[in-house]
Amino acid sequence: MSGSAQNVSRGVRSMSLFLPLTLPNGAVIPNRLAKAAMEENMADADHAPSDELIRLYRAWGQGGAGLVITGNVMIDARAMTGPAGVVLENDRHLDRFRTWAHTARAGSTQIWMQINHPGRQMPASLGRETLAPSAIPLDLGRQSKMFPVPRAMTAADIADVQQRFVNTARLAERAGFTGVEIHAAHGYLLSQFLSPLANHRTDQWGGSLENRARLLLDIVRDTRAAVRPAFSVAVKLNSADFQRGGFSPEDARSVVRMLGGLGVDLVELSGGSYEAPAMMGTARDERTLAREAYFLDFAREIKTVATMPLMVTGGIRRRAVAEKVIDSSIAMAGMATALAIEPDLPKRWKQGHDDAPALKPIGWKNKALASAAHMAAVRYQMVRLASGRPTRPLVSPLMAFIRAQLTGRRQARAYRAWMVNGAPPWKAGDTAAGMTMCPLGGKA
Repeated sequence: MSGSAQNVSRGVRSMSLFLPLTLPNGAVIPNRLAKAAMEENMADADHAPSDELIRLYRAWGQGGAGLVITGNVMIDARAMTGPAGVVLENDRHLDRFRTWAHTARAGSTQIWMQINHPGRQMPASLGRETLAPSAIPLDLGRQSKMFPVPRAMTAADIADVQQRFVNTARLAERAGFTGVEIHAAHGYLLSQFLSPLANHRTDQWGGSLENRARLLLDIVRDTRAAVRPAFSVAVKLNSADFQRGGFSPEDARSVVRMLGGLGVDLVELSGGSYEAPAMMGTARDERTLAREAYFLDFAREIKTVATMPLMVTGGIRRRAVAEKVIDSSIAMAGMATALAIEPDLPKRWKQGHDDAPALKPIGWKNKALASAAHMAAVRYQMVRLASGRPTRPLVSPLMAFIRAQLTGRRQARAYRAWMVNGAPPWKAGDTAAGMTMCPLGGKA
């Protein structure tokens, strides 16, 4: 095949990735490639967006993805997925969030804030009480002590969390983000409520799937009512927990059906948790996951009941695989690690290149440690991007892991000191961001 014919072929193959997507609320995503969320741990001393974090998002904003989703933004300073995480619970540092949103919105790129509460997946090193639907600890074998036994949430705790999600979404809208993604996957709090393994409650939030989904549905409903129609509301959901007896693909189908009438603009499908890190390509229940797009088969099944667009994230790094996702009638292909290595990958694909960035493989037997090493290697790339240096995808996973552990300890000490000396966190009932919290999430 001649070079010109090859370029034509490439152009035809790539067209599906670069068609715009109109969401149910009328917002338009300019193409079908999304930068999925990765936990950056790059907050400044006040747990607001740092200069480094903003420089990182400048690279992603200019990289050609139609949608950029932030890493975890915490709704409660007392509940962190890790040290040096960004917190948005009042308007004290809203100017920094405005800068973050503006920097990431290169051209017509959409920028959504992922909002989250860790529940029991908060490291013990942070020195805080953890909350969960039930007082059931994480089962990580020898690493279990890294996470404290959680306290079962009261009805007041649940109401507080519900209000906090809505409050953070309002603040994200004020800061100039174009949407939020409510994180109900990867074993975090809302995912814990959905899981029959983590949720043993016997009240209105436990038992049947309808009860276990109640908190998520209430948060979505109240968030949709609290923001403008043009502001997008998305949900990140596990296609499965990949644990026997856990949240199943059938459960995921049912929850997507429940979300159908609540004004959700997109559902991102992923899978797994700290206990079974399927989002890294590993399943505890011994199912085989494909090397790339490993949640696509689940998404095809869920698509039959979805009334909103779906996005699949999980291991995508090649253009042909991303095209396969879109050609399967899935609306968006989400990429994480590949864009940490090569932030302008969507732009290069559009130009006809076939880059397929990947990290050095990790063959450790301990899957929890292997997952942590993978995340450390990804963060290593992000730190280099944030400082204006080229990435190093062949970095030693062990070296990245050790560096991350040392940095994490330092950041944990800083977090504990900040919680002692910093301003008290926002509490339910306070006037936050110039708005009084209302029971149904409406503006006062």
